[in-house]
Amino acid sequence: MKEAFIVSAVRTAVGRAPGGTLRGTRPDELAATAMREALARVPSIDPNQIDDVILGCAMPEAEQGFNV
Repeated sequence: MKEAFIVSAVRTAVGRAPGGTLRGTRPDELAATAMREALARVPSIDPNQIDDVILGCAMPEAEQGFNV
């Protein structure tokens, strides 16, 4: 990659596990929601032009287990 562009940034909500409201939501579902919102904020970007996406995870646990 010779050039990188930051065109949008979003974050997901944070829940209090194990009894929080997000306890039944998988990490990949949260990531997909964030990606949809990031793209919605920049309607001039054609998703087909995106070559790579970088995302991070502050507290990897359970299904995501340091695998994000």
